[in-house]
Amino acid sequence: MRNKPWADGYIKAHSDYIVTDPKNWLGKWQDRFEKKQPLNVEVGTGKGQFIIRNAQEHPEINYIGVELQKSVIATALRKFMEAPLPNLQFVLTDGADLDEIFLADEIQKIFLNFSDPWPKKRHAKRRLTSPNFLKNYQKVLAPQGDIEFKTDNRGLFEYTLVTMNHFPMTFDYVSLDLHQSPENETNIETEYEEKFSPNGPIYKLIAHFNS
Repeated sequence: MRNKPWADGYIKAHSDYIVTDPKNWLGKWQDRFEKKQPLNVEVGTGKGQFIIRNAQEHPEINYIGVELQKSVIATALRKFMEAPLPNLQFVLTDGADLDEIFLADEIQKIFLNFSDPWPKKRHAKRRLTSPNFLKNYQKVLAPQGDIEFKTDNRGLFEYTLVTMNHFPMTFDYVSLDLHQSPENETNIETEYEEKFSPNGPIYKLIAHFNS
């Protein structure tokens, strides 16, 4: 996304809903919500459609959307501010730092939606389902907490199946064509998913770490 000149000012003006110093909130995230409730986190929240709709449909859960790109998260924040919700916060930070901003076992679910596939082999460690990222997720996920992963990239999906299987993790759900499955009735789409799903299948899995 192109740089948004208004992003800095907009983020500063809405600091009640977005955090730019996440390490200072370690152990205090629930203080930012109206109620203390189970916490779900989306890594790479993009323009916000997915996490906003989840927060709307599940007021009994608190949500945090993590995004590294300032212009992108500012766009999500502006969309959110059209009808603010008490159970959603945004965090401007790198998803690789989850274990530095959340306590052990603090998160119930992590969403990974249409992450950058980093197709070149030498960039594999940057993939959000690489072993190093999985180690970080394991630290912050509660026992039996899970990861929900969606992509339209077959190579990234196959890579993720392998890395999670070897970790090891247990697969609770695997679909090679989500939009043609019964589960699609409750599927919440991202902006990217809406735009590109006509071009091919959407792959999804849900998995948890073995205890």
